[in-house]
Amino acid sequence: METTDTLLIQNLQSGDKNALYAIYDRYSGAIYGVILRMCKREDLAQDVLQDTFLKIWQKIHLYNPEKGKFYTWAYRIAKNTALNSLRNPSPFIQTEDLSVYTKNQTEAIKEEYPELNGMLKRLEPHHQKAIELVYFEGYTHREAHEEMGIPLGTFKSYVRQALIKLRENYPTALILLLIVGRTIAYG
Repeated sequence: METTDTLLIQNLQSGDKNALYAIYDRYSGAIYGVILRMCKREDLAQDVLQDTFLKIWQKIHLYNPEKGKFYTWAYRIAKNTALNSLRNPSPFIQTEDLSVYTKNQTEAIKEEYPELNGMLKRLEPHHQKAIELVYFEGYTHREAHEEMGIPLGTFKSYVRQALIKLRENYPTALILLLIVGRTIAYG
């Protein structure tokens, strides 16, 4: 674990709310992606993310760095919270989608940023798929390599090669990709 993580966790265990905010900024995107894939509904995923960080705040005294990484501990809290919310939905929460829009977020973002979509279409198919899984679908590298059925190292090189190509040929594409990634991760 990095020194900054160790310090943040120590401060969090001391009750420092600013440490919680920093931990949230550092880990919420990755944890939200996991929760969203499990819940398959943005509204529920956002509630579960909030519950997850509330539980992290309340149970930080139980975290032991000798037993594993902080992310793994937080991931398990998120996973269990998501599973519990799927098993026992609240009767007070609307579960039907009453919106007039039926497009998923990925397609909406691709329409909102047509220049990015055009630049991605110019990549080789395997590079394009790798970028879409990580930046648009919210997959981790480990999940995405399994989805594509290729070794993890190969998948990581696909992402790196695609980002290099985008940077060289379309400098604004990288900025758009980062904006889109943050939009997906943080709503």
